Amino acid sequence: MPELPDIAAYLHALEPRMVGQRLERVRIASTFLLRTAQPPVADAEGHTVRELRRIGKRIAIGMDNGLWLVLHLMIAGRLHWRPTGAKLAGRNALAAFDFAAGSLVLTEAGTKRRASLYVVAGEESLREIDPGGIDVLACNLEAFRAALTAENRTLKRALTDPRIVSGIGNAYSDEILHAAQLSPIALTHKLSDADWKKLFASTRATLQLWIDRLRAEADTAFPEKVTAFRKEMAVHGRFGEPCPRCGAPIQRIRYADNETDYCATCQTGGKLLADRSLSRLLRSDWPRTLDELDALKRR
Repeated sequence: MPELPDIAAYLHALEPRMVGQRLERVRIASTFLLRTAQPPVADAEGHTVRELRRIGKRIAIGMDNGLWLVLHLMIAGRLHWRPTGAKLAGRNALAAFDFAAGSLVLTEAGTKRRASLYVVAGEESLREIDPGGIDVLACNLEAFRAALTAENRTLKRALTDPRIVSGIGNAYSDEILHAAQLSPIALTHKLSDADWKKLFASTRATLQLWIDRLRAEADTAFPEKVTAFRKEMAVHGRFGEPCPRCGAPIQRIRYADNETDYCATCQTGGKLLADRSLSRLLRSDWPRTLDELDALKRR
């Protein structure tokens, strides 16, 4: 799922292409995409884009008549800039927003249709779509700590809850926790003052690093290949590869469609975190440390 740095890159690329431009036409190829009936999406046609805004992991397109077109890409939705009037070919093409200078095309890979388009009127309606998480780049340590300790949750769950923190998902939470050298299952109510300072600093630094990097890429070309797996990442998507800090193999926990990647040496004191499916299967044979894991592999 595109997260805060990815959305920032999209906005960086779209602003010079769309802001101040007249939206000629909206073409919707998938009936599942549009989630609102009023106001009609056609009411945005013929009007000028006034501004673009990030709402959590959503992209909000503000029109000069007070309407907002709000796109949520979910897991597999992606944006593309095409020549004006580009055909919506193939089942992955969901919608196009046509301007004189080009067309913004929304696609979604796979068969599950999770991406969405909402059309709302006014700032109040826009605020109702916002999950309410804090903007880490605009808050202080005290506000950050208060938000994450409102409930006693694991760091991974707290960082990825859009009601708590805005724009962070599976990929960048892994990177943040590795940078802070904190366990993904550490409880928010158990962190020390020093831990909170490390977590806050690492969260801001990691997000800003990737925002700057992806915006720089967007300066040269439209970000067509947004992905949660990048070779420059420290741990996310790098299971079995060496940790860039200590060299130990990156470990993972799998659950549903997600996974948590971490370094046992840097983050959990050498302890392996239990993977639900594998630990239930292996029971007492589940390795607790990297040494036990190595011994198990040699059997």
